[in-house]
Amino acid sequence: MAHKNIIQKIFLFYYEGFRSMTVGKKLWVIIIIKLFIMFAILKLFFFPDFLNSKFKTDEERSDYVIEQLTNPKNTDND
Repeated sequence: MAHKNIIQKIFLFYYEGFRSMTVGKKLWVIIIIKLFIMFAILKLFFFPDFLNSKFKTDEERSDYVIEQLTNPKNTDND
């Protein structure tokens, strides 16, 4: 019972804090829009799905990933 009371107090603390914000609400909206742009929009254009475009089956994809993790190409210039 005390555990629920603590969670309720924490929730109400943040709820009342965000509710009484004026400038903070605008800043949170800007932060959320920025995160959406970074993770949704940029992913579509700059990070194509490499594995789905190169391999047809899950087995081929998993074999490629295992191969890259266990035997990566040597990039040292000896």
